[in-house]
Amino acid sequence: MRIAVAIIEDNPEYRSNLSRYIGGAPGFRCICACSSGEEALRMIPRSPPDVVLMDIQLPGMSGVSCTAALTAVLPSVPVMMLTVNEDPDVVFNALEAGASGYLLKRSDPAELLEAITDLHQGGAPMTSEIARKVIQSFHRAKRPEHPQDKLTAREQEILECLAKGYVAKEIADQLAITYTTVRFHLRNIYDKLHVHSRTEAVIKHLG
Repeated sequence: MRIAVAIIEDNPEYRSNLSRYIGGAPGFRCICACSSGEEALRMIPRSPPDVVLMDIQLPGMSGVSCTAALTAVLPSVPVMMLTVNEDPDVVFNALEAGASGYLLKRSDPAELLEAITDLHQGGAPMTSEIARKVIQSFHRAKRPEHPQDKLTAREQEILECLAKGYVAKEIADQLAITYTTVRFHLRNIYDKLHVHSRTEAVIKHLG
């Protein structure tokens, strides 16, 4: 059985070359070549392919929006984005919209056919350049800071004591520090957690 491929690409020359190459490759057939997302949504659901190749930069409806619409109608049909865009944000948007793979248009023909086969078999093909950019983007992403992350080790200890129901004098005895020191740390804890009482601090700690 040959892998049935649908193409959505607005550049007529590239669309024609891609269609001709895939259609002439052993084990593959091009069943649909659309010039826009709107045309794709009309044509593709009538005769679902095994794999969809989707350009991102389309006139009117974007490739990302078309991907979201297509995967909603045909959730079992994998979509691979084929584009010149290497922006990690675009990659994330495409993947969030339901795309299962992502290749650059400059990928050589053999790599494209290999990626289509991989996608058809349940893989998630992605060029090394894109994969590296995605990984780098994850590394740069800052972990959301929890208010308690701002507390010092001593402040964390005092907050734990508060959660156990200890009052300031008991905390001082428990940690072998002065009552004045405990009150100083409590003020800092309240400021850092943006609360005004021990009850609010404990609620935030336990939440």
